[in-house]
Amino acid sequence: MTDSVHTAAPLPPQRDPDRPFDPPEALREAHEHGPISRYRFPDGHDGWLVTGYELVRSVLADSRFSSRRELMRHHPMIDYGDIEVPPAPPGEFLLMDEPRHSRYRKPLAGKFTVRRMRLLSDRVEEITTEHLNAMEKTGPPVDLVEAFAKPIPAIVICELLGVPYEDRASFQDNVEKFLNGETDEDALTAAYTATQQYLDHLIQAKRADPTDDVLSDLTDTDLTDEELRGVGLVLLAAGLDTTANMLALGTYALLRHPEQLALLRAQPDLTDKAVEELLRYLTVAKTFLRTAVEDVELGDQTIKAGSAVIASFHAANRDPARFPDPDTLDLQRKAVGHVAFGHGIHQCLGQQLARIEMRVAFPALVNRFPTLRLAAEEIELRPEVADVYGVKRLPVAW
Repeated sequence: MTDSVHTAAPLPPQRDPDRPFDPPEALREAHEHGPISRYRFPDGHDGWLVTGYELVRSVLADSRFSSRRELMRHHPMIDYGDIEVPPAPPGEFLLMDEPRHSRYRKPLAGKFTVRRMRLLSDRVEEITTEHLNAMEKTGPPVDLVEAFAKPIPAIVICELLGVPYEDRASFQDNVEKFLNGETDEDALTAAYTATQQYLDHLIQAKRADPTDDVLSDLTDTDLTDEELRGVGLVLLAAGLDTTANMLALGTYALLRHPEQLALLRAQPDLTDKAVEELLRYLTVAKTFLRTAVEDVELGDQTIKAGSAVIASFHAANRDPARFPDPDTLDLQRKAVGHVAFGHGIHQCLGQQLARIEMRVAFPALVNRFPTLRLAAEEIELRPEVADVYGVKRLPVAW
């Protein structure tokens, strides 16, 4: 370790409302000093912050940087004290390393192929049209989060899991409470417990009477009920919150960049590029933590075993060495290779589904309402401590 390495400023609990789409200034300043910086965690642990595109990909692809939950004792913005963190429950494979990780991911891989996800496109179009019709019938103003961005991925994930229609409202409400990053501890525990209990009930129902859904398919594997519950929770977290926030924050970004919005309306064949650029530019799943399980040479630094490492996806996607003029939203950019879905063995399993939802929803929304505009001067942002970034509400009119 060299003495000249930069020490990054603490990451803020809230993003600058005047620059809602840009990484916090602490990330920008750190990257100006190089792709890797020291970072002092709130609990006093001296770890690392990685902001360079190539080094972030290196961390995510290197098995010497662990994802195991029991090693995640530090948080970039919160002091958890001396709490003991238990291993991830069975099935929650995002917080596991190999070989446990593959036990759960492999049975799912065939359920989220590009071909199978494309078959869902017609259904996504139906759901999107239903919500646009409801918005038009209600009339402006509406909160786009509640009327459009949240229900589309929620319905899709409920149908993938086979949640009956009559159960969806309460199910989605509980999931929202434990994912939004702002629920108080008692309410969060209650919502999480209720979701677990409901998944237990649903798994039993699928074992007794399978239907055409992912959860029913998984009951035909050797996974236990407890493991299936954990897998279900991962699918909920990965498939609902991220896409909902991309739809809302992406619409906000388009409305704040009217020249780009006009391009999307005028050039339908630009949609695929536009989705990739919005993913890169916004990067709602913004940072992930890893822990070195042995000494690792990273860049020009030695990361000691036991050190926590923050891999900043957002900073990596704004690295000018990989994406020229990175702070500009350019829907004509070829934003291939971005890390908005991660990289390595934990790269987002549902990325193709998320792409389909965005490719359908964005053009459908902006073309249905050509005069769509913000209906509030200030838009309240999600806190940085939330795992997924976005807006709380997005009032729009037309």
